[in-house]
Amino acid sequence: MKRIGVLTSGGDAPGMNACIRAVVRTAIAKGLEVIGIMRGYAGLLRGEFRPMDLRSVSGIMHLGGTILKSSRCPEFLTPEGRAQAAEQVRKAGIEGLIAIGGNGTSTGAHLFWQEQQIPILVCASTIDNDLYGSDFTIGFDTAVTTAVHAIDKIKDTAAAHERIFFVEVMGRHRGFLALYAGLAGGCEEILVPEKPTDIDAICERLMEGRRRGKTSSIVVVAEGDEAGGAFAIAEQVRQRTGLDVRVTVLGHIQRGGTPTPRDRILASRLGNAAVEFLLQGETDKLVGEIKGEIVLTPLEDAINKPKPIDEALYQLAYLLAQ
Repeated sequence: MKRIGVLTSGGDAPGMNACIRAVVRTAIAKGLEVIGIMRGYAGLLRGEFRPMDLRSVSGIMHLGGTILKSSRCPEFLTPEGRAQAAEQVRKAGIEGLIAIGGNGTSTGAHLFWQEQQIPILVCASTIDNDLYGSDFTIGFDTAVTTAVHAIDKIKDTAAAHERIFFVEVMGRHRGFLALYAGLAGGCEEILVPEKPTDIDAICERLMEGRRRGKTSSIVVVAEGDEAGGAFAIAEQVRQRTGLDVRVTVLGHIQRGGTPTPRDRILASRLGNAAVEFLLQGETDKLVGEIKGEIVLTPLEDAINKPKPIDEALYQLAYLLAQ
């Protein structure tokens, strides 16, 4: 193997640039040429390739987003689109690919390998932390930190006005971000897709808190919660309790910003390992971290196996929020 490509796909996550840097510099140290693929799978289809050298990744570790850009690519979801991408890859002499992304990226990579037999590995990167095969994913720690900083500020105004604040965080299918931010932020309620939402029980706990002297509370809601999101839940609570409620949706602010040291280190380890594994002949695998060790997981498992939230952390959050 003489030439490899690197791309970032799907939702951006803080730390992607640190991973790109690790891929490029490890590959060059191994005597490989590195081609940066712009705009994820869309750039793969269109042949948006650029050579990368040591200096092309200078001064990027502290930057959020991705210097290679990212996009959603419906065309890559089709066999015809993947065939077109493979043609571009072969024409450019690229012999292996490293993709940095989450579930959608992994799904595309798995199909690409199955149909086109071009070696490909995926570095686990998503703020949702929902990929089976890695305890933590690139960007998750930064997103939690961003959410907690916001919750800390909202707590001030909640206390000043004696209100209940509902804070909606990302997490369409999994509640990792809500759980970690809720526990770290000392929140009274944490609503996640993995747990049924009992509005009556929430109202009772909030009213019980008032009876014990609590004058304000924070409820963290994952955007994918079954009860319809923060606005719908807040309105039901207001109607049933008469409490003064407000809603804050953090939205895409959670995706941006300077990656934490933990995310930079994880990204560096995964990017470095991906190059090593690719040279060893590995393909169709997720590069992740489990119990501090770098591990490979078949992409089919990473995509399809559920990754449960930590039940003990969930129970701890409620114990400490009394």
